[in-house]
Amino acid sequence: MAATVLNEAQLELLRMVSVFNTPEAVTDLKQAISNYFAQKTEEEIDRLWEDGTLTEAKVESFRSLHERTAYK
Repeated sequence: MAATVLNEAQLELLRMVSVFNTPEAVTDLKQAISNYFAQKTEEEIDRLWEDGTLTEAKVESFRSLHERTAYK
């Protein structure tokens, strides 16, 4: 079995979560992480909109987008 090497960010997160000892604390942490990624996603969408990569026409094209794997 190969050993997993953690980077500094992963190690820091492990040190931080070692104090979480209740289900409520874990739930709060999950919510904080979810909020962080939601904020980053919103910032990226705003950037794409501002630089013209994302437009109203592009958003409308998503309505008819079908990228599911066809199974036969």
